[in-house]
Amino acid sequence: MGHRTRYSTIAIGLHWLIAILIFSNIWFGWRMSHLNGLAKFELFQLHKSVGITVLLLSLLRLGWRLLNPAPPYPAHMSRGDKLTATSVHWLLYAFMIVQPLTGWIVVSASLYNLPTLLYKTVPWPHMGFVHNLPIATRKIVEHQVGTVHEWLAWTFLALALFHVAAALKHQFWDHDDVLARMLPLVRRRPSIQEI
Repeated sequence: MGHRTRYSTIAIGLHWLIAILIFSNIWFGWRMSHLNGLAKFELFQLHKSVGITVLLLSLLRLGWRLLNPAPPYPAHMSRGDKLTATSVHWLLYAFMIVQPLTGWIVVSASLYNLPTLLYKTVPWPHMGFVHNLPIATRKIVEHQVGTVHEWLAWTFLALALFHVAAALKHQFWDHDDVLARMLPLVRRRPSIQEI
């Protein structure tokens, strides 16, 4: 029995859904800094909702990934390329989980004490161990973790762009099927041995 050559439909769906949500949320985060009043508040609420959605979907995706190993890399890939690809994938998983957690910490520490209603409907709690800290400590946590949250967003963006560039390199330079493994509705090209 041969190895799988593509990710499962669930893995592909989660990959693209999370990618769209993350890039949208980076845009929302940047856009918020240019707004005021009600428009800023509403976009902030959407930013929080999307962030928690990313967290939950990323945990689901990680669980799925642990139970359903990725298809093997092409045989021609060097050991260094395989190590780089694997490292980048696990770093992306870490960012997808840590980034929204830092946002949740910031919201929980905020002195504004604004409630979070996911998509204006589902109440989401503050982190109690953060929210119950003394006011002065919460102010420090909000500032420091807020800085980390912003730094992580830009670092994630750079790492994701590297990931995209590597996928395009495999598609157009190496002419292998690495990109096809994660594209919906695209089938693997037959290898010379299969023709």
